[in-house]
Amino acid sequence: MENRALQPIGIFDSGIGGLTVAHAIQRALPCERMIYFGDTAHLPYGDKSEAAIQAYSIKIADVLLKMNCKVIVIACNSASSAAYNLLREYVGKRAHIINVIDPMVSLVSQRFKNKRVGLIGTKRTVQSNVYAQKLEALDQGITLHQLATPLLVHMIEEGFFDNRISHDIIDQYLSDPSLQNIDALILACTHYPLIKAEISAYYHERVAVLDSSEAVATSLLNYLEEEHLRNTIPNPQHQFLVSDYTESFEASTRLFFGEVVHLEKHRLWE
Repeated sequence: MENRALQPIGIFDSGIGGLTVAHAIQRALPCERMIYFGDTAHLPYGDKSEAAIQAYSIKIADVLLKMNCKVIVIACNSASSAAYNLLREYVGKRAHIINVIDPMVSLVSQRFKNKRVGLIGTKRTVQSNVYAQKLEALDQGITLHQLATPLLVHMIEEGFFDNRISHDIIDQYLSDPSLQNIDALILACTHYPLIKAEISAYYHERVAVLDSSEAVATSLLNYLEEEHLRNTIPNPQHQFLVSDYTESFEASTRLFFGEVVHLEKHRLWE
């Protein structure tokens, strides 16, 4: 039987935003081999129905299971809110499932008890109300103020950040009254770390801006340690799959992952 520690980590997102999570995992667990799946044919998930996201997620899980992944990381807030419970039931004991929501909820509950916390994300994530429900269940006196920011994913995917266009759009969203007088802001989308500096600048560094990539990497590390599944063989060969491919899209992955990666096209439906 193959040593389970040698099996790869599967990671998926609707596009390349989840590469921010993959990069954090690479830093925290440099010996782990990663297989990343970007469902670029169906991005963004944030404006898709729950049923559609669940169907895409099951298809991607099948791909990652066939590639023998020991853990599947749902590196997308929309898919985490719409499909996590279904995926966990579907995958069963074949792989461990980690989403991007629970590690962030844990972090916020530990650091911001009795505080006002804002959240920005896709329509799907905000409408699910999953963060509010989970924080309320922990009874830490945290007041959550949520705002859907649907333009941000498209803006980032097109490379519009750290310029006048992105400043104007970010300022328009963050000036919403619901996001004033907060102690922390949850970036409830894995694309948003690329505009984290701009968001921090808007609040003049007075608001803690929280992205899930580091929290997810820590959650994964803890799981692998507890289950004695941590790989110790250096120089792993990662694999990056997309359901649709363009050269410009491949070039933009440098921004998310911090280095050039080669994308392989892998259709979900033939």
